Amino acid sequence: MHELHPDLLWLGGSLDLQDFRSLFDVGINAVMDIAFEEPPARLPRQLLYLRFPLNDGGGNDSTTLRFAVQSLVDLLHTGTRTIVACSAGMSRSPTIAAYALACYLDITPAMAIQRIATIKALEIKSQLWSDLADVYPSVRRPTW
Repeated sequence: MHELHPDLLWLGGSLDLQDFRSLFDVGINAVMDIAFEEPPARLPRQLLYLRFPLNDGGGNDSTTLRFAVQSLVDLLHTGTRTIVACSAGMSRSPTIAAYALACYLDITPAMAIQRIATIKALEIKSQLWSDLADVYPSVRRPTW
């Protein structure tokens, strides 16, 4: 588990979701699970759980991609301590996190992924990145 934004956003893999005590130790309140091939995480009911089963490559529904990013932006905006996790935490979760951080911090997604790359090794898939670039203009910063 890697902290991406101080006291607000973490990146992880499916194994991190199995150790829910470590989630509680850092005060995580929400889990965004985006691993298509993994079974849904079995978490205590105190945690908010969002599941967007995404593929690493193409073929993801654009509405689902947009909803995943927008949901994470909204969680960040409300100060909800969140972990985003896929199988290994190297492609899908950092990609979704980069687009959400870009909106939240008002920076470009490229700048956000560069920040994440200084924290952990990544294997960003170009098709997923491109698909998210297509839906990103419709993601909005909350005004509430």
